[in-house]
Amino acid sequence: MKILITAGPTREPLDPVRYLTNRSSGKMGYALAEAARDRGHEVTLISGPVSLPMPEGLTMVKVETARQMYEAVSSHLSGQDTAIFSAAVADYRPVARAEQKIKKTGETLTLTLEKTEDILGSARGVFGFTGYLVGFAAETERLLEHAHDKLARKGCDLVIANDVSQVGIGFDSTENEVTLCLPDASPFPLPRQSKAALARELIAFITQQAALKKTL
Repeated sequence: MKILITAGPTREPLDPVRYLTNRSSGKMGYALAEAARDRGHEVTLISGPVSLPMPEGLTMVKVETARQMYEAVSSHLSGQDTAIFSAAVADYRPVARAEQKIKKTGETLTLTLEKTEDILGSARGVFGFTGYLVGFAAETERLLEHAHDKLARKGCDLVIANDVSQVGIGFDSTENEVTLCLPDASPFPLPRQSKAALARELIAFITQQAALKKTL
């Protein structure tokens, strides 16, 4: 199969030296890309800024901002059988980027932010993607409620939900524990394990489901 995967955080610049970002390390997305490659799939990995070795044997597209990731997905999504959006894309960015470093002059600083492009939400309606669509829901509360809401609103075939408030899993860790949320099935939890092992299990499940969807 041809599989597109997004990974890592994005950085939204405030000025030439500062930016808004999040704690995503990209480890889960990179593990998914390597697991898919190892099973013989043709992988395109669109990655935000991470401190990980670049995987071999796949197509790598490096981006920094949410807008750049949106444009990269728009350019590469056509012809893919499966798309797995595991990147932790910024929800908001500064309305204006200061041309020079912002100086510490006042007691407070107010930033005006605007919404970034909704990459997952654009896959169906804007990009016209008809393949197997997978999203991630990294939450700190009401995990399954938020995951099922994303599943319905964004036209996903699968949402992989993980509670990033738990110590030792999720962002910046080597292990993860997730729950698979599908449209017409009960949530299915996968036990805590290394991200590499989890990625192998997820790719096996996703490609099986994607193959079934193709036959319908």
